[in-house]
Amino acid sequence: MRPPHTGGVWSGTYLKAKPVLDRALALFGIIFALPVMAAIAVAIKATSPGPVIFRQERIGIGGRPFIMYKFRTMYDGAENDKGKFDHLDVADGPTFKIPDDPRLTWVGKRLSHTFLDEFPQLFNILKGDMSFVGPRPPTPDEVPHYEEWQRRRLDVKPGLTSPWVIKGRHRLTFEEWMRSDIGYVQDINIVTDAKVILGTVIITLTEVIRTLRGTILG
Repeated sequence: MRPPHTGGVWSGTYLKAKPVLDRALALFGIIFALPVMAAIAVAIKATSPGPVIFRQERIGIGGRPFIMYKFRTMYDGAENDKGKFDHLDVADGPTFKIPDDPRLTWVGKRLSHTFLDEFPQLFNILKGDMSFVGPRPPTPDEVPHYEEWQRRRLDVKPGLTSPWVIKGRHRLTFEEWMRSDIGYVQDINIVTDAKVILGTVIITLTEVIRTLRGTILG
């Protein structure tokens, strides 16, 4: 595994401190968000059968697999029905993307729009599988389709959020997404991470307000 390029001594120092900062922020985030996560868990359990937490194998740093956590946004067993909806896939790369996925539950649709379904990944950060900022973790079936230069995104820990999120998320093409990730890997620094985290918080709050308004007004 190649070490990521950094922009000098300060960036190199930050790279070493990043795991400690990640865990500290994750612990703070869990404590701060605990009431919200509890409310989400109750909403999921009350509106659809199945587990509250969805566990899925993803690929982490160096190509190592790990189990990623999310709040369940689809009906139980939706992964087994993925093949039934191949004709709705609009992704231009090895990923799988369906606008308004019919497998989403009523609560799940709102969670996925607001990014709140990703909250359980704070525990992945505490475990050391993930970082706050980094390329989003791919599924095992995506990685074999990567070109050699795209595999560089596996040189660092995957992130709860990434520059891809604040640059347009689903509006980017697969290649634009990959180039965004590689650009991040080649120059990890505290300024970029701070901007991405702040941008993600703003996007999340904006989507939460929009979703609540739409739900209340019908």
